[in-house]
Amino acid sequence: MSPQTAHLRVVPDAAAAPAQPFDCRQAADLLEIDTASAAGFAASLPFGARDATLGSENELQTAVLGSRESADLPLMIEQSNYYRNMLRRALTGDAPRRSVSELAAHLAGNPDGVWENSWVRFPLERLGGYARSVLERDLQADKRCPGPRRSDSDRFFLRQDGEACLRVPVSYLLKLSLAEAIGDTAPSSLVRRSGERCMRHFLSDNTSPETFSFYPVAADSQTSPGKAIAGETLRRFLLGQFLVAFANRRFGLAESGQEVAVYFAPNPPTRQKRLNRLISDGFYRDLFMSPCLSGWDCGEKKHRYMVLCHQVLSRSQLNAVAKMKEAGIITRNLIVLPEVSNISLANNGTHVSIGSRKLSALLRAGVPGFGPAAEKHLGDLVIKIVEHFLPLFVGTYSAAPYRLDFQDFHPEKVLGFLPHELDFTHLRMLWRRWKKKASLSWCGRPITPFGPEWLDRRIHRFLGLRGDLVDDFRLLDYPAALLSTPSSSALDGRLGNERRLKEDLAAMGVFDPAMSIYLVYRLRQFAAMGYSGFEGRHFSMFHSVQEDMGPAADLQVLLTALACGYVLRNDVTHTQIPDDPFVESERRQIFFGAAIGIPTFYVRQDTRNRFLARILGTVRNTRLSRRYKGYVRVQRQAYCEALVEMIRCDGRELIQQMGLGDMLEDLAARLAAPERSAARKLTGGILETAGATDPLKISGAEFNAAAERYYRVALKNKAIQEAFGLLEDDFKAIDAFSAWREGTFNKDLFALLGGRSAPDFLAAVKRDLLAAKADPETLRTTIQVMLLTLERDRRRQAAGEKERV
Repeated sequence: MSPQTAHLRVVPDAAAAPAQPFDCRQAADLLEIDTASAAGFAASLPFGARDATLGSENELQTAVLGSRESADLPLMIEQSNYYRNMLRRALTGDAPRRSVSELAAHLAGNPDGVWENSWVRFPLERLGGYARSVLERDLQADKRCPGPRRSDSDRFFLRQDGEACLRVPVSYLLKLSLAEAIGDTAPSSLVRRSGERCMRHFLSDNTSPETFSFYPVAADSQTSPGKAIAGETLRRFLLGQFLVAFANRRFGLAESGQEVAVYFAPNPPTRQKRLNRLISDGFYRDLFMSPCLSGWDCGEKKHRYMVLCHQVLSRSQLNAVAKMKEAGIITRNLIVLPEVSNISLANNGTHVSIGSRKLSALLRAGVPGFGPAAEKHLGDLVIKIVEHFLPLFVGTYSAAPYRLDFQDFHPEKVLGFLPHELDFTHLRMLWRRWKKKASLSWCGRPITPFGPEWLDRRIHRFLGLRGDLVDDFRLLDYPAALLSTPSSSALDGRLGNERRLKEDLAAMGVFDPAMSIYLVYRLRQFAAMGYSGFEGRHFSMFHSVQEDMGPAADLQVLLTALACGYVLRNDVTHTQIPDDPFVESERRQIFFGAAIGIPTFYVRQDTRNRFLARILGTVRNTRLSRRYKGYVRVQRQAYCEALVEMIRCDGRELIQQMGLGDMLEDLAARLAAPERSAARKLTGGILETAGATDPLKISGAEFNAAAERYYRVALKNKAIQEAFGLLEDDFKAIDAFSAWREGTFNKDLFALLGGRSAPDFLAAVKRDLLAAKADPETLRTTIQVMLLTLERDRRRQAAGEKERV
């Protein structure tokens, strides 16, 4: 322990031995871990250089650009019984006229004509035969057993101007567009088969469309695992852009004033938040919760699950207010209640999943000595270790900048779900430091909004209290990682622990046992997923998919392999990272503080977390806290720098074998120069869009609106440009001499292009494609050739997988 941290005292944990028997030596033998040398040990670890496979899931933002008279969302609101009943009640005096006038003003006050998460409607006759057959199958109550339609199927059809129309969310429009694009091909063609395979990867889930990897990827001699998954993500995003452009023209959306846009954006739209405050929670769900047409055998059942999630999270946020009062954060009875309809399910992020060939093969074979219990024991401990490193990602590789005005700083609103995620001690510490960061004080005394909007606005102007800029608001705006209870932990290594925790949380009004438990880093168990690995759910918005997502995924793989090494060497055990709520909160406060941008955190001098104490033993400039007796004050910057040095030291062989030295140097450079971080780059782009130089010199409404424009236009175009470079390489590769010698794609490629080379075709239509001005047939051909390139990549990945096995 270094001199500056000599004040830390590690208290041995009095907990019993691990609940599940786990012999790390036996596990190492079964996994064929080479213990003869450090290099051999690293090379044989799960998730090491030749072991990891990756996939990603991307949640996307959608918007319909059009007038109030043409877009589906305002039309549905104005034509709804809900709106009519509000009008009648207002006219009879049974309801305040203000509620109706505010909703009417919201619909009228949209000069940009951007309707986020609106559905679309178009003539049914625009659908070709194959696309209509896909629709009919998705309307089945149970797609496994052809029979009656869903009971809610009528909501997808309407008559407009005497014409039969289809009405669907954009998440399902993507799948229908792909079906229409391949509908003119032979059922046996590679294009049709590749398209049908890709259709299964467009999901209708929460509010936003979700797409997940068309195929798992892995590292090769030229490409790191992160670079591989970034490339697959970009190709999938670009296909989505072509499908949107095709739907806009083929289905007549653009000409009817419903131009669709799909893009990356992390935070729920501000206009949708405002609308959520003006309508009931039930009507909000009718408008925005996905009907789950795609990706689920029983769509109505999945839709009911999403309704349950919305109801539970709304109730849970209300219950958080009581916790804040118990914690002493709310000290007066005058509060602003959160909306009874929570909007956190409309946030969007990227989930990166990694799998281990070694672990999956061992579990698939059913080898005695390493079954589900051992997988759970190892997996939970790896998660606890990796959680200590998660602050390295926040703001550095991904972010969700969000501006809060002074009048937004009601703890019952801005703290969101944190009362369910942190111990009261850490919650109070975090709230005090957040107020200090935001300069919420006057004459040395802290001050927060009182409640009445007119009063808070006057205080804001008179005292010059400007509020704050948060680096990653998405991580605060939904339940990222629910805190364990004293009797139940999700990470104690025991089978069934998540179920027990959910039952405890349900009794507290925080969660529902039918829902999946929320964790930032989640175990993917072989019995449920078909592979053994982990899902990282801590990524919000990347400034560049290649430059940010790629190295972030590489770091995730490296940390997981490193954590496996700690466990299999018996360097870290469950007893060293106890499973009580305070210790769990102690490490997670660093992660949430990073999302806010708080520069310091506090750890008990006699912490029971021996792994955290080991890290803190190398951190610079720590000191005993003058405010909190018995606590050590730690600078987050210094903590992250110590983590990088720890990775360099303990993961030396892994870094060398995986070729990640440059990634680690880039990470150190980002920490040393914040202007290189994703948070700073995204904020710079937003400010440029807003025509400002300082986020605190414009209002929250101005900054957040500029952020949405930046994501919808500039950043979307940046991602398209990145992806198009990869597409050009793919078109060259599939039309190269070596590809023609293989003979796999010749027939389909010749039929599509009539003998013209794929690179020449793409060069001729590039300008129209990038400007979203290509005609339907050009888009159809581009989509079909792209499907061939995706099929070629999928086969190459599968062939590489066989070679590794």
